[in-house]
Amino acid sequence: MCEKLDLSTLPKRKLYTGEEIPPVGLGTFGSDKYGSEEISHAVCGAIRYGYRLIDCAAVYQNEEQIGNSLETVIQEGTVTRKELFITSKVWNDMHGPGKVLESCQKSLQDLRLTYIDLYFVHWPFPNYHAPGCSGDSRNPDSKPFSVDEFMATWRQCEELVDKGLVRYIGMSNMTIPKLEAVLPLCRIQPAALEMECHPGFQQPELFDYAVRHHILPVGYCPIGSPSRPERDRTESDVADTQMEEIVDIAKAHGVHPAVVCLKWAVQRGVVPIPFSVKLPQYQSNLSCAASDPLTPQEMECIRKADKDCRLIKGQVFLWPGASDWEDLWDINGTITR
Repeated sequence: MCEKLDLSTLPKRKLYTGEEIPPVGLGTFGSDKYGSEEISHAVCGAIRYGYRLIDCAAVYQNEEQIGNSLETVIQEGTVTRKELFITSKVWNDMHGPGKVLESCQKSLQDLRLTYIDLYFVHWPFPNYHAPGCSGDSRNPDSKPFSVDEFMATWRQCEELVDKGLVRYIGMSNMTIPKLEAVLPLCRIQPAALEMECHPGFQQPELFDYAVRHHILPVGYCPIGSPSRPERDRTESDVADTQMEEIVDIAKAHGVHPAVVCLKWAVQRGVVPIPFSVKLPQYQSNLSCAASDPLTPQEMECIRKADKDCRLIKGQVFLWPGASDWEDLWDINGTITR
């Protein structure tokens, strides 16, 4: 008999409609290190253990295999479709007229679903790079963020809700200036915001902004993404699981530092989406939210330990004339219509 977690022991997170979703999800971005079959096998095992939120994306190139896993666990009676909360994302090269619908339909076909629970705009511009490209790669067709172009894509996402193909829509990799520009224009508000979030890069201003606007923060790289692609690594990167504060708290609780990162995220109100294909790890990643919480003093210690170290800089999306990756995050300039 497969071990199962008592889901009643887990806290819940609420969307703006009041609907509750799990506090931890399973990421499925295998980086350059794990293949589709390994990831889809982990999805089966994770759902059998108790995961109900699975974070997918077209660009991960594994939705067809994950669809096999979803079909398997539903057919075997482990879970019903209604009990799952499946997310996917439209990739940058599918922002054009009619392309968002095409992208969503392809994800639905691959995932073997009739609807997706939450569909994100993966990045807020159509800047494309080939999967697995080097960090120095640049596409000459890339351009800065445009409010008008983003809203044209968002309108297509709103139509997906109208058609019943997705239940909620969300944004990802946004900044406060971008959100301030587009939120007043939205007919359907974003239910969630995917953002890089871990103890070494806490983004408190963006987190607070999202919460004030009833947008649920979903945190990627919640333990610092140790398996992220080489193109996203720099010498100045901070390893969260090696931060002195995290290590000391982990020793006090008798757990791995990665567990402390996830406990911190859950208690803060972020929905972390850690990735792992290893059974003990993905089981621990979920079960750690159910018991032995960090103390208020430990939470404050981690808050003060923020290194403001962004790991996923996105430099492959830079446009001709941009100075460096900070331009992507509105650090050096202003956005355009």
